[in-house]
Amino acid sequence: MDLQRVLEKCGNFGPYQILLLGLYGYTNIVSSFHYFSQTLISFTPPYRCSAPVEEYSQNFTERFSCSVIQYDEDRTSFRDSKCSSWDFDKESNYDSVTTELEWVCDDAYKLAVGQSFFFIGSALGSIFFGYLADRIGRLPACVLSTLTGASGDFFTSFVGSLPWFSFTRFISGLSSDTQYVLMYILVFEYLSPQHRTFGLNIIMGVFYSIGLMISPWIAIWLGNWRSYLWAASLPALGMLLFPLFLHESVEWLLTKGKFDKAVSNLKSVAKFNRRQVEDSVFDEFIKHYREKLNSTQKKSSDTFMGMLRTSRLRKFTIILLIKSMIITIAFDILSRNVEGVGISPFKLFSYSGFVVLPGGLTIILFQNKIGRKGMACASLLVGAFITATTGYLVGTLDPANYSILLGFMVCLARYGAVVAYDAEAQYAAEIIPTSVRGRGVANIHVVGNAFAFFSSYIIFLGTYYKPLPSLLISSLLIIGACLCLTLPETLHKQLPQTLEEGEAFGKGEKWYFFPCFSRNRQSKKSESQLESANEITE
Repeated sequence: MDLQRVLEKCGNFGPYQILLLGLYGYTNIVSSFHYFSQTLISFTPPYRCSAPVEEYSQNFTERFSCSVIQYDEDRTSFRDSKCSSWDFDKESNYDSVTTELEWVCDDAYKLAVGQSFFFIGSALGSIFFGYLADRIGRLPACVLSTLTGASGDFFTSFVGSLPWFSFTRFISGLSSDTQYVLMYILVFEYLSPQHRTFGLNIIMGVFYSIGLMISPWIAIWLGNWRSYLWAASLPALGMLLFPLFLHESVEWLLTKGKFDKAVSNLKSVAKFNRRQVEDSVFDEFIKHYREKLNSTQKKSSDTFMGMLRTSRLRKFTIILLIKSMIITIAFDILSRNVEGVGISPFKLFSYSGFVVLPGGLTIILFQNKIGRKGMACASLLVGAFITATTGYLVGTLDPANYSILLGFMVCLARYGAVVAYDAEAQYAAEIIPTSVRGRGVANIHVVGNAFAFFSSYIIFLGTYYKPLPSLLISSLLIIGACLCLTLPETLHKQLPQTLEEGEAFGKGEKWYFFPCFSRNRQSKKSESQLESANEITE
């Protein structure tokens, strides 16, 4: 009597699961507010030097972005000087970090430096809150993680210097990923297997999109970045109510030997779902897991570092690490790089936020048809083409005349990033052997988040040449697509359980093997054999 069988009796898709999905949707809104607050507070509108008032008449002054040239009345002499203040063409009079603190020209690097600390926090936060989740439970760790990130956003709103800005962004980054992942685990466990893929992807797509689409309008309505950070951090307080409605992970309770609490949670779920479950069911359930816990007292010798000791697993691990770096940084840059295309960055960010839903639907519709490797490789290749095209168009077309086309390409690039990110997550989890899957996925994820440290600096390259970030990212995506070809297909295969099985997994498989093409060849071969048999019969 394992957990899934008990959940079937207690109800694995009833009122309690509907409540779970609703709270999961709320978590996605909070997560989208939090992660992309760094984008909405840092938009840089067009600007130029403020008019000087000394020495020469303003009638003989030319003002540029970072300098001002002053002539005398005869235009026989001039003075070229740097700006000391700037006039910003603000969108709806919105004050961002760059406009208030004037982090432009020689100080433009400050924004990139400060934002990069967010990703340092993200990497360390994944490790810390992952450890905390194993020690005190998934639910309290999820709440603490969310509140930590919100406090970072809140304290950021009071700073006015680079050191303090960097420190508060670091605190904010500590929860950028764990608040979503831990809630995902809680919902995944209590939900029936047949509803997991569709339910979780649709809920995430709908509610994350809602958060992305409404956040720019909230920022414009409030009028400045400090007020927006207050508003973005406020919904996190709702997480304090989650322990009143949710139960701790039963799987975690079982691994800690807390059988009575696990049974209490399951009984509460059954009551909420209006199910009657006999006590004998729970007795068998406890007996099953007591025996299982006793039989696994001797821990497996498999470790994540063991994946680096054999040739094929070492190759898979290194490739998965590199792909995680590429996809994480591409996802972040393509989601944030919405300026300079002739459309209000607030509006474009809002419109492009809708692509999260069709991105999730694309995975649901095609991943089981073309295979994991095909989906991962195709999404990266198509994403590279779209991103490179977008960069080329931004560099050659006048945004004032082609704003709709450029805006559409930005949305398309963001859609490709969403598909690639989702495809990579499942593919990596299936390649890594079960014995080290939890640690392996976490480590690969942490490395990807750490590499996103460079995303702010890559976006900063756009100040020198606007298409440069897009061209650089498209090159990385092509490298990622090529690396995918060296990995084994996992669709319709028995996934590896141990490191030994992982080393042998996919051995002998050609780099160009794709299940969709294989089925077509097998179908044609079967048809040919059938025709031959018919001819012989005739």
